[in-house]
Amino acid sequence: MSFGLTFEKLFVIGLIAVILLGPERLPYYASQLARLVRSLRDLANGAKDRMREEMGPDFDELDWKKLDPRQYDPRRIIREALLDDEPLPVIKPVTESAYAQRMRIQREGKPAPFDSEAT
Repeated sequence: MSFGLTFEKLFVIGLIAVILLGPERLPYYASQLARLVRSLRDLANGAKDRMREEMGPDFDELDWKKLDPRQYDPRRIIREALLDDEPLPVIKPVTESAYAQRMRIQREGKPAPFDSEAT
């Protein structure tokens, strides 16, 4: 990962560090930065070794590119979800309100609808 850092940007950052820190403190902070980078690298390698140990031989066979979140295009995912071959359910349009339906059922003398799952 380069984080978009070019040689020119690194040079400017180094120049600012020399000006702000001064030549007498710069070696100390450079060694601290090197120690930090080394410890982060060791931490990442330790995590990878632990994953390899816990997953066994499947770890090396795993295709890590499939799990890369940068490959997912939300537009493609939505397009594929919307273009499923499954037929969409047909929804009847509402022609009368619930109150009008209840009044019609009462006039016809039918019992009130009962939903056994609702109680």
